[in-house]
Amino acid sequence: MSKQIFLNVPVADLPRSMAFFKALGYSHNPQFTDNTAACVVISETINVMLLTHAKFRQFTPKAICNTTQAVEVLINLSCESRQEVDYLVAKAIAAGGSTYDKAEDFGFMYTHSFVDPDGHGWGLFHMSALPPQP
Repeated sequence: MSKQIFLNVPVADLPRSMAFFKALGYSHNPQFTDNTAACVVISETINVMLLTHAKFRQFTPKAICNTTQAVEVLINLSCESRQEVDYLVAKAIAAGGSTYDKAEDFGFMYTHSFVDPDGHGWGLFHMSALPPQP
């Protein structure tokens, strides 16, 4: 069995966050979804657990990051093509997300990003080759 990753992110409005990721084309796993959490399926091995603030606090004694003032983590996902990068950013903006940068082409890698409605940063990239040697 392949190792899986489950990213846990706090969300202020679970139905809004579920709708946002559904608009990006991701499904959810009902087995891990209730009125306090939803499991968004990114791929066979990557899942994002959207947790209400109350549910998130059950896993940590630390304060939840105020994403309007600070960044807790940047999540980066690889894409199959440059077109997929642009498509997902456009879908995220149309679904209520935002972006704070422009697409960048480094020759070997194309990147862009979006911010979800809860302020979590999502970097998207397509690597067409290995980076140049220093």
